[in-house]
Amino acid sequence: MALQVGDEAPDFELKDNHGRTVRLSDFRGEKNVVLLFYPFAFTGVCTGELCELRDNLPQFTDRDTELLAVSNDSMHTLRVFGEQEGLEYPLLSDFWPHGNVSRAYGVFDEDKGCAVRGTFILDKTGTVRWTVVNGLPDARDLTDYVKALDTL
Repeated sequence: MALQVGDEAPDFELKDNHGRTVRLSDFRGEKNVVLLFYPFAFTGVCTGELCELRDNLPQFTDRDTELLAVSNDSMHTLRVFGEQEGLEYPLLSDFWPHGNVSRAYGVFDEDKGCAVRGTFILDKTGTVRWTVVNGLPDARDLTDYVKALDTL
């Protein structure tokens, strides 16, 4: 079951698409976080969602918010994907141990071997303040994130 509003977000340490280590705890006390899990790079719905976020990134940065996108792809796949799509925010690899962070957040589909479309908005203390989990084929609505951030 996915984390719920009021839960403390589990800390993690993952490599981004440039090989840098990103720790969720580094943002505590500093920024809100939109933690977005998606199934796979280079797929239609995922590419559409991530490019929409790219095109609207100021809606997050202007709200003192870090956007972190997590998939079970390798760091190398994410590097190529990020470069191809011009994605300026961190793409985090939950590749190995495969899906550990996705499992901790309750959004790993064991049968498919990937994360479903789970989004968690975390406040500066690391508490989940809003969440939505969609099935693999169902895109999320960016305006819902912005509305939720405005309540923090």
